[in-house]
Amino acid sequence: LKSPLTSIHGLAETLLSGAVDDRANNRRFVQLIEEDATRLARLIDDLLSLSQLEAQPAPLKLSRVELKPLVESVIALLNPGVKQRRLRVVCDLPGDLAVQADVERLRQVVSNLLDNAIKYNRDEGEILISATREDGWVKVTVADTGIGIPAKDLPRIFERFYRVDKARSRELGGTGLGLSIVKHIVEAHGGQVSVASQLDQGSIFSFTVPLAS
Repeated sequence: LKSPLTSIHGLAETLLSGAVDDRANNRRFVQLIEEDATRLARLIDDLLSLSQLEAQPAPLKLSRVELKPLVESVIALLNPGVKQRRLRVVCDLPGDLAVQADVERLRQVVSNLLDNAIKYNRDEGEILISATREDGWVKVTVADTGIGIPAKDLPRIFERFYRVDKARSRELGGTGLGLSIVKHIVEAHGGQVSVASQLDQGSIFSFTVPLAS
């Protein structure tokens, strides 16, 4: 919280001390304030979400959720990032696959995993979303062709605030809370989350949720 606040304060002071009349730079200063404010808002949202999940989480509002339409709606929402990186996104999900889940919480899980797959991918890379039925559960997998995660970092990747590359994560707007939120939501559904990754070869994140009866 302190880092973006310090930046916003410093930029505002610079503008008030005369830079507001500097046509060559004033618009850039305002843009930087907007970027830091967005980062701050994202961090606060993630903190509130995680604290709610960790403290006294509200009962899940379980219902039958068609998986493919939900994933496709998240892909559409994140499409600007996909286009910017020129990524190929493949949604290989059966049209009749449904899970028993809290639709908004499940959307949050898919959104966080896909957002990471976009941010840490390579330009013109690929993202594959697939799912399989496994003894009353559905295992959803999000695989990317990105930069990968070092083996030493894999055991801690779902910890709060843990970031493999702090500078890169900060540059991309990461809060270090997204994967921790994913883990809490999946476990609240009784499922499990896992990751497999190799440097320079991409990452595969998987989670399980109950199959709808």
